[in-house]
Amino acid sequence: MDIIVLTRDASKKDIKHIVKKLEGWGLKAHISHGTERTLIGVIGDTSKITEDEENAVRAIRGVEDVMRILKPYKLASREFKAQNTVIKIKGKIIGGKKIQVIAGPCAVENKTMMMNIATKVKSSGASFIRGGAFKPRTSPYAFQGLGEEGLRYLAEASRKTGLPVVTEIMDPRDLDVMLKYSDIIQIGARNMQNFRLLLEVGMCNKPVLLKRGLSATIKEWLMAAEYIMSKGNQQVILCERGIRTFETETRNTLDLSAVPVLKQKTHLPVIVDPSHGVGKWGLVSPMAKAAVAAGADGLLIEVHTNPEEAVSDGEQSLKPEAFKKLMSELKPIARAVGRDI
Repeated sequence: MDIIVLTRDASKKDIKHIVKKLEGWGLKAHISHGTERTLIGVIGDTSKITEDEENAVRAIRGVEDVMRILKPYKLASREFKAQNTVIKIKGKIIGGKKIQVIAGPCAVENKTMMMNIATKVKSSGASFIRGGAFKPRTSPYAFQGLGEEGLRYLAEASRKTGLPVVTEIMDPRDLDVMLKYSDIIQIGARNMQNFRLLLEVGMCNKPVLLKRGLSATIKEWLMAAEYIMSKGNQQVILCERGIRTFETETRNTLDLSAVPVLKQKTHLPVIVDPSHGVGKWGLVSPMAKAAVAAGADGLLIEVHTNPEEAVSDGEQSLKPEAFKKLMSELKPIARAVGRDI
């Protein structure tokens, strides 16, 4: 018993009674109000529910049907919610008709640079500004980010341009300061299965951008999303950023087939990060165009005014003029698939 389908005339009193029944069995309920039906997602170990107990739920006033979901991820599945999830952030909608573009440097290096890039990507049509204040680097000796100082620069750039902020969290202990400065919290590829971190962001009322792990399957990725959603935060955005394969010509192998696959399996919005996917600036634009054609709800693109001097990932960063050209070239592709950009 994973989903309880309610009748059209189910009252608040009926729903309260069902929830109380589930809680008595040590389970939790997530209520989803759809356009045609209201569903109750049953959260917890539903394998303990006996057939008699399941039939007892069927007998409750307001219950139309009780269903089992075979997939291990429930809240993220299309079975639980048929309609696409739409996430609204400061007037911007992720998961709607408009393809949202998140742009900015890999790392926040200084205030002047951050302000300059934010102004330029805004003028080219970007919807969000991004930048890393806490940097998860492979080498402990590499630049690790400016921390809260970097977050303050992002927030100031946001106030100047009106672009909401996307930035990465690495440690649950930084959650309070992250909530203060960010509009979307990013979980990086290396932390996709940091389950403590996933549970912590699941308890906050802030959209979460969940990147695919370095070698994660789509099932593992959706299970990571389930961790967040199981704590009550349904505002999860999935980000394909390339996976590790035997190929060495690109930084990672950008799995664009994941976009239509996810569209079939989950109601969550899906965006693509071609910058980390290929690792070479000359390949970012064609893969961004391919991502739009594949059905992505958004793009995450690294932009830097002087990539040669960037403290991290300069080789995959577009200069502002190249980003502006890409934004123009994306428009006819978006129109061809019935979207706007």
